[in-house]
Amino acid sequence: MIEFKNVSKIYPMDSVGVKNINLRIKEGDFVSVVGRSGSGKTTLVRLLIAEEPPSKGEIMVGDWDITKINKREIPGLRRQIGVVFQDFKLLPKKTIFENIAFALESCGASNKRIREIVPQVIRVVGLEGKENRYPLQLSGGEQQRAAVARALVHSPKVLVADEPTGNLDALNTQDIIGLLKKINSFGTTILLVTHNREVVNSLKRRVVTLDQGMIVGDVEHGRYKI
Repeated sequence: MIEFKNVSKIYPMDSVGVKNINLRIKEGDFVSVVGRSGSGKTTLVRLLIAEEPPSKGEIMVGDWDITKINKREIPGLRRQIGVVFQDFKLLPKKTIFENIAFALESCGASNKRIREIVPQVIRVVGLEGKENRYPLQLSGGEQQRAAVARALVHSPKVLVADEPTGNLDALNTQDIIGLLKKINSFGTTILLVTHNREVVNSLKRRVVTLDQGMIVGDVEHGRYKI
């Protein structure tokens, strides 16, 4: 499903983003990527969604070599890889329904498809009855659920959750992790990037540990040990 083959990203002044990364993630996996600040987690996400190219190596998503992707193909890639961020990135002047619909509108989806898909993903994330509210009328956990719903509208094969609980309290954190596990049970591959030790250790899933841009641990049913 996802494979990094000897991938490095070197920034100006010889600053290392990631170095000699070899990583294979199977379809349907739930993988936590952990490490201290500056360990390379964010760089790994940016490379995966083609936000920036690697300095060397090859990145495969399915049969797609995204190191050779052209700009016209990037929107198609990002429909295959949903992304959820720490800060929600919801549009404050649009309702929750409109925020989720916007992801479809920007790709030219018909009104019929929007009316069909948006209620479905709202049900998946448990926001029924709140679709006409605005982001600031929701709790932080509910806003993150809306962000997850928006990431699901294209039925992505992969969902990247980049510090999705960083702004949430413990109760909302567990709710979001439960939602990610539910989505994973549908067959979606989950890549959880986090510094939350308790979350990682409670999951008891595969843990990939980065340090100074390199993979220093890759353990099935692992723990956050750094």
